Amino acid sequence: MGEPFPLRHVTLEDKYDLAQGPVFLNGAQAVTRMLLMQRERDRRAGLNTAGFISGYRGSPLGGLDQNFVRAKKLFEKANIRFEPGLNEDLAATAVWGTQQAEMRGEGKYDGVFALWYGKGPGVDRCGDVFRHANLAGTSRHGGVLALMGDDHTAESSTTAHQSEFHFLDPMVPILNPAGVQEILDYGLYGYAMSRFTGAWTALKCVKDNIESTASVDGSIDRVKIIVPDDFAFPPGGLNIRPRDGFLEQEARLHEFKRAAAVAFIRANNLNHFVTTGGATPKIGIITTGKSYLDTRQAFDDLGFDERKANQLGIRLYKLGSPWPISQRELQDFARGLDLIMVVEEKRSLIEVQVREELYGTANQPTVIGKRDEKGE
Repeated sequence: MGEPFPLRHVTLEDKYDLAQGPVFLNGAQAVTRMLLMQRERDRRAGLNTAGFISGYRGSPLGGLDQNFVRAKKLFEKANIRFEPGLNEDLAATAVWGTQQAEMRGEGKYDGVFALWYGKGPGVDRCGDVFRHANLAGTSRHGGVLALMGDDHTAESSTTAHQSEFHFLDPMVPILNPAGVQEILDYGLYGYAMSRFTGAWTALKCVKDNIESTASVDGSIDRVKIIVPDDFAFPPGGLNIRPRDGFLEQEARLHEFKRAAAVAFIRANNLNHFVTTGGATPKIGIITTGKSYLDTRQAFDDLGFDERKANQLGIRLYKLGSPWPISQRELQDFARGLDLIMVVEEKRSLIEVQVREELYGTANQPTVIGKRDEKGE
């Protein structure tokens, strides 16, 4: 027998020690570490940024503010301020204000990256702020991440809610992590996308992920941000600015910000094939977030590894961002397929986009999701 693996000294403080690579933490702790990582990544990039957090507690994000309080000393060293909201609306308004801090050059930081959090019914009531703030935009070195705490089975909430559509309406790009590792990763991608697009970024925090625990790679340089080189910015860019007209904001949002999000998602491969379907793909499965983990569990139960799936012609497409999805992406996914199966929770967000973008295209595959081929 060979020599045993050497033991590594481990403490409870490792989860927030940025010098540690592998760390053991839960979803709420991953959000806390992600904020510390964002500040350190900015520092290494030569940026003097600060962080701001505000929101309103509620399951499944009920323990998030407790983690922020415990990390107070670390936050103070990193110029990150936590200010609990009196309610969700005021918290979101304060976050909106952080993006104006450097707008006229009077601030003492290069930018303020901000985080809002709230449970599903709290997301419901913030539509006015989300719309105005997303139209106004984010600062170049700031960015906003909005965490939606979703409880799909109402285990600890008054409703079984799904919050993506509340961000879809004001056209806020959405990221949906599958597991604790992706909460950490997608938070960093989310800030980079928010800065690039000038839009807020929403991060879905379903209870199955935010309340779970895992060993993850917490390396500072794990996430490699790729800035798209195929997107043409309009005059003046996409970020927040003074004396900005309402109609100009709307035009910029519809004509450029959505396209910028699509370009960022594509450049960073946030939507990607897990299995290609081999030489003769026939069935395509498209899914996101917790539903992706459920799909992989089904694969395991059926004895399907990547090789077996490709032999059977099964193409599995994992979406890091369920909105927006570009027509080009969906056409690439659908090419050669006879059948597309959409696996997602609650209402049809992905399925609607699949049908809309593929309707009328050549060799259009059958699409099933909430209903089967017979509409049942």
